[in-house]
Amino acid sequence: MSFGPPPSMYTQSALAAETRERNRRKTWLLGLLALVLLTALGTGGLLLWGGDDTGTRAKEPAPAQGPLDIRETVEKQPASTVGAMAFRFSVDDLSPGESYQLPGMWATDKILAKGINKTLVGFALGTDAAPGDEKWKLPLDGPICGYTRHVTGDNRTAVLYAGKDEEHALCDHVVFFDLDDGKQVWSHEFPVHGIGAGAEKPTTDALQDTPSVTLTHDTVAVTWGGGTLAYDMDHGKQRWSTKATGTCHDDGAAGGGALLVRQRCWSGDKNLPVDSWDLLTYKIRKVDPQTGRTRWTYSAAKGIRAVDVPSTDPTVLAVSAGDTGITELLSLDDHGKNRATIRLRNGTYVGECALQDDYTVLDYCPTVAVGAGQVFLRSKDDLAKHTTNWVIGFDLATGNTTQKFESGPDSLLIPVEVSGDRLLALRESQDRISPNALVVLDPRTGEEKPFFSFGLPPEAENFTSIDFTDVLVEDGRLYFGAKSVTGPAKGQPRWVYAVLGIGSSTLKNS
Repeated sequence: MSFGPPPSMYTQSALAAETRERNRRKTWLLGLLALVLLTALGTGGLLLWGGDDTGTRAKEPAPAQGPLDIRETVEKQPASTVGAMAFRFSVDDLSPGESYQLPGMWATDKILAKGINKTLVGFALGTDAAPGDEKWKLPLDGPICGYTRHVTGDNRTAVLYAGKDEEHALCDHVVFFDLDDGKQVWSHEFPVHGIGAGAEKPTTDALQDTPSVTLTHDTVAVTWGGGTLAYDMDHGKQRWSTKATGTCHDDGAAGGGALLVRQRCWSGDKNLPVDSWDLLTYKIRKVDPQTGRTRWTYSAAKGIRAVDVPSTDPTVLAVSAGDTGITELLSLDDHGKNRATIRLRNGTYVGECALQDDYTVLDYCPTVAVGAGQVFLRSKDDLAKHTTNWVIGFDLATGNTTQKFESGPDSLLIPVEVSGDRLLALRESQDRISPNALVVLDPRTGEEKPFFSFGLPPEAENFTSIDFTDVLVEDGRLYFGAKSVTGPAKGQPRWVYAVLGIGSSTLKNS
């Protein structure tokens, strides 16, 4: 089967090819997926396919959540800490140099969904899937150009897409859809805006101010540069809109427990050099999702190069004041005032937020975990003797350190998310002997417990890199999803991983 030419993974030739017999399963690869690794964290690190169906689903819904709320799953400790393969999506017919964008990854208790160029696809869990094995497909008119990681309590989410299947087509549509069945709930066209102060209407995406989409309670919010639009979830009715004034333009929205809109403002000071960062400043507005009314505004200091939002409730801002990424975290109170500043000390502590060259996902900071009144970061890797690091908690009220979790030698700890009052972290093996693991760190006691341990075949050892992979924990399963796929070099195996899912061996696949 061939993907056909970009930007569409699912061209007519590719759709026709899906009916042909495809011998894409590699028996030698599946053998590798059953490698037995050494014991770690008090349990065997066996990499299995499927698993014992006697287990229960490993999630515990957060209290008082409705279908229009943003889903906050509290993960429940599985019965077994032995990791098992829960899902795999791989591609085996990429040609050298052939590449595709895979924006967005979402999961329910039944489906793993992914964006692929101009198509949204859903796969049943517990499968070894390839193109053609989709449980559902939702084709769009043009390539996906924006997405949010947020999902509602009834498993719906939104993406942005171009209204035309053309190179450099403008990003001007939003669609709200169901992850379980792939059905579109509604879709709307929205305005476009050019880049910079006083910009004219763009003619191509290269001249377009990158829009964004996010979700908060019963609201889908889209920023398009010239303003923000808000729609109700069930019917897509426009609830409110704002228009940018002066030299400040809406530049991304963060959702979840609250709605924050980032503004980018240009200075008219002609005395400043044209490459001065002082020409650009940022504001963060907290907005009432029902009315669009601004509740408070926070103005970042001059010289700040980027502002991201790891959390909206409580509000935590990730600020970049130099060339080395995040330099400070700011904890704001209910009135938008700074209550604590956490300095990363020139890289002593490390946190990353999503690169926004192609997609503005303002509230995705994959290694900055916020919850239980704290924010968790990792330390810089210590390579002096054996690769090691720490995860450190900081109190959001004071900025003081709370707990410190050590990875130990030949291992790295990476914060993933706060689940209830505990922190889920990825323990990444560095010695190629011990298995990897998803672990539970308790900020109250300082204890670490295994969630499950797992091994990876040699071909997937680098698949856990957060630079190229989205990481998601949902319903007791850990997923690694590629942000893009590229055909291998000539003479190398032609298959590549797109998504890898791991769960407890006792977790029942629906």
